[in-house]
Amino acid sequence: MFDIIKDWREQRILDNSEFTHADWMQAAERIVILDKLSVEEMTHLFELATLFLADKSITGAQGFEITNAVRQSIALQACLPILNLGLDWYAGWSSIIIYPGSYKSNSTTVDEFGIIHEGTQHRSGEAWLRGPVILSWRDAKHSGERDGHNVVIHEFVHKLDMMNGRANGFPPMQPNMDPANWTQIMSRDFEDFQTHRKSGLDRYGATNPAEFFAVLSEVFFETPQKLVDAYPDIYQIMVKFFRQTPL
Repeated sequence: MFDIIKDWREQRILDNSEFTHADWMQAAERIVILDKLSVEEMTHLFELATLFLADKSITGAQGFEITNAVRQSIALQACLPILNLGLDWYAGWSSIIIYPGSYKSNSTTVDEFGIIHEGTQHRSGEAWLRGPVILSWRDAKHSGERDGHNVVIHEFVHKLDMMNGRANGFPPMQPNMDPANWTQIMSRDFEDFQTHRKSGLDRYGATNPAEFFAVLSEVFFETPQKLVDAYPDIYQIMVKFFRQTPL
């Protein structure tokens, strides 16, 4: 009964969408990495993005105006990682906050001696456990250009990682995946990345396993050949996780 009600509600949202298929096509044309999707995949992405906008609120900070173009761009890129997973992977939170540019965020770190250090950092995005996704539009508007950097995908992959707790580079596995195999491959290659530079992979991924997973997910969707060249085993397990083959 619940599934019937859910399907009816979603169909009603799709039928009453403020954006036509042509509107979505125009928005998608500005995001280069979407050009490899098939007609069927693109249509499904538009439906997911429509449901996403009905489920999440997008608000501007520091006077930033949220236009339809901003909403569509964020929705399309946020839904790309869940194209074959479903919107339930973004359940449990509802807010996206967009700053016009990078913003200051309070940070707390604990050093090797157990001393707590507090300060501020300039950020282009962050994802909170059971809280909002925060993005800098100055960075987000250049996402999807097939340059290996995508702050939208990065932060929303953190949300996938958080489905089973705090982000740690170990999201919930698909039924056909071996968690031990994921851990072995990601741990081995993360250790390698901490000491070896790889072409096209942002060094920020060496920060911790959660950032390694998010950074390599950017590369998976933006410049997949770079990931294959650097860490082919990670590309293969990401194919299984995201259920997509961007290469």
